[in-house]
Amino acid sequence: MGVPSFFRWLVQRYPKIVSDANSDENHHGLEFDNLYLDMNGIIHPCFHPEDMLFPPTTFEDVFSNIYDYIDQLFNIVKPRKLLYMAIDGVAPRAKMNQQRARRFRTAKDNEAAEEVETKLRKNFEREGKKVLPREESELSDSNIITPGTEFMDLLSKKLQNYIKRRMTTDSRWSKIKVILSDANVPSEGEHKIMSFIRAQRSSEGYDPNTQHCLYGLDADLIMLALATHEVHFSILREDVLVHEEILNGVSELERSARKAESYSGKCRGWFKQVVDKSESVPKPASCHIEVVSASEKSDRCSEASKKLNRRLPVMKKPFQYLHIWLLREYLHIDLNISDPPENLNIDLERIIDDFIFICFFTGNDFLPHMPTLEIHEGAIDLLMYVYKKEMKNLGGYLVDTHLIEDKKGRYIKLKRVEKFILSVGEYEEKIFKKRLEIKERKLRRIQSELLNAQDTEDDGCIEANLWSSLGNTDNAFQDRKMSEIVDSTSGLDEKDISLTDYSEVLNNTKELMQELKDRIQHQSDTFRNGGLFSDKVKLGVQGWKKRYYEVKFSAKTDEVEQRRRSLVAKYTEGLCWVLKYYFSGVPSWTWFYPFHYGPFASDLKGLTQVNVKFQKGLPLKPFDQLLAVLPPKSCHALPEAYKRLMVDADSSILEFYPARFETDADGKRFMWQAICKLPFIQEDRLLVETKKAETELKDHEKERNAETADQLFIGSSSGLGEQISSVYKNCTSFMQNDYIKINDMLKSRCLLCILQASFGLCA
Repeated sequence: MGVPSFFRWLVQRYPKIVSDANSDENHHGLEFDNLYLDMNGIIHPCFHPEDMLFPPTTFEDVFSNIYDYIDQLFNIVKPRKLLYMAIDGVAPRAKMNQQRARRFRTAKDNEAAEEVETKLRKNFEREGKKVLPREESELSDSNIITPGTEFMDLLSKKLQNYIKRRMTTDSRWSKIKVILSDANVPSEGEHKIMSFIRAQRSSEGYDPNTQHCLYGLDADLIMLALATHEVHFSILREDVLVHEEILNGVSELERSARKAESYSGKCRGWFKQVVDKSESVPKPASCHIEVVSASEKSDRCSEASKKLNRRLPVMKKPFQYLHIWLLREYLHIDLNISDPPENLNIDLERIIDDFIFICFFTGNDFLPHMPTLEIHEGAIDLLMYVYKKEMKNLGGYLVDTHLIEDKKGRYIKLKRVEKFILSVGEYEEKIFKKRLEIKERKLRRIQSELLNAQDTEDDGCIEANLWSSLGNTDNAFQDRKMSEIVDSTSGLDEKDISLTDYSEVLNNTKELMQELKDRIQHQSDTFRNGGLFSDKVKLGVQGWKKRYYEVKFSAKTDEVEQRRRSLVAKYTEGLCWVLKYYFSGVPSWTWFYPFHYGPFASDLKGLTQVNVKFQKGLPLKPFDQLLAVLPPKSCHALPEAYKRLMVDADSSILEFYPARFETDADGKRFMWQAICKLPFIQEDRLLVETKKAETELKDHEKERNAETADQLFIGSSSGLGEQISSVYKNCTSFMQNDYIKINDMLKSRCLLCILQASFGLCA
């Protein structure tokens, strides 16, 4: 998930850190040794692509889309040495709370959307509008993209076969090493990648000029890349900002104009109004525009029309690089300390570590953001401003990652951190008052719009922007789907219906989808549904802090101080946990932040009194995690014995799986931003029950529930492949399918698969 709004803020503040990525040309002379794929950033858009009239419906559709996606990324980056594919495995408990909330919300949203769609279909039927029937789909529940499910097990097998095919048919693949870390290898995909990079950096003979490229959509990948302190590092990602504008019908020239305007020196959010001081922003980067001739476009459409019976692949989006080395230089300039403390050596690496740390206060997958800080309001600008302004008073840097393994937590200078965040807290009152003023102004505007809309509303006119945005990208698309409609439409007599009738059915379906999208968005808009009046805390109105603890934590007046102290203690532990996770690896598999809300900046007092100590523990097994994060609607993804624990009335842990739960908009406008107030899983109780259920597993289910190792694929014609093949041939006493214990060369626990030689080796 990452840090909401962080990427957008970063690109608007430092526009030159991004450049276009093109598989056909290398405009920037970029070459990379290693390509790392955060696979969940590929799996999700291939499983449930946004704004597609005909999304995939089978596992095979998804796998085919994933292969195409990886091929596209490989062709863009052209790695010379290594391709590392990392799928999210079992996550630390600190992440599971966020996963659980997201999956419960997904189930709830799907149920609501299905109800709205059913009503709309009945309305269309009454009006005599024929629409395409709902397609039967294996992909109705995206929650199966979780370790331990049949889908993830099959995906691993399919990717292994895909790698073997590519390495035997494509010379570029056969010359490199390929590592697959599937969902049965614990830890999040991006953190498995970072652990690998750290291991390489610490190995003898590591080349510091290694060129790294990491693909992924999570904004926290930027933080993780900075945390490696690798200079030659770029992040490849979809240009989601451009894609949003394409879907909204914004032209290329208009997008360029908007980009130039947004980078004209304006500070992000209204930070300037709070601190009365503006920050300089660099000028925009140049914009590359691809011009396609009419004949070339015709050729493309002609080629596409030859594939009428193929399901439409995921709509290709533009890609861009985000260059970490340029971001490092920007931070060096932007966080320049004009008046440093005496005897302080200005060290860019320490400044970067501090930047990563102060961004933790805006929230991440492990800690809720502080009510004080919202990135879209200029929170990071404020944090950077205070950091530079207060550095002399702080007396030095906030963190020291050279001490990251210290058992006493000396890697965070808590006394300095307290001074820093309390200085941020001095702006709280201004921030809340400004936020309330803006919110009330928005509400007045929306109320005015609603009143005007009632006077001019025409229920019979629905504009299908979705179709225009998708259809214009490929003229062959409508022809291809028309062919599919002829084959798939049920309840219609094909002999008596003309192409015009099919076109009408298609247009009705597009109208249905657009109206469904509009209604769901309207229901999610709390401002349009009186949500502002349900805000009982009213930050910015006198007494807001007391109300916050009373409403959010059910604390009585005499309990507020005790609740604040416990909140601050756990939040301080969380800051230490996240820092260690980013720079060293999982400090504890069992620790988690036990509250739904964060403290105020002005509440972070007495940090040095907190005793931070972590117990490493062990990761949960995949089925245990499924029970910890899935809602009852997704119980089909579990083995029968585990499923009973979730749905049977006599289950001792049934309260972990409420059919209904409270969502708190927490002052936000849209319900997708709301906090899901689910009960926290009690791990000890869960494990008592799963230990019993484990005895009922079948052999293939036991395999899905097992922890495995990374798999390393090497072509037998490569240098390393020839060496290992030679060793194997000399080991005549071993059977062909035996596994040989070796010390692998990558300082990582891997299963080695030498293609064109029928054996594997595990370390």
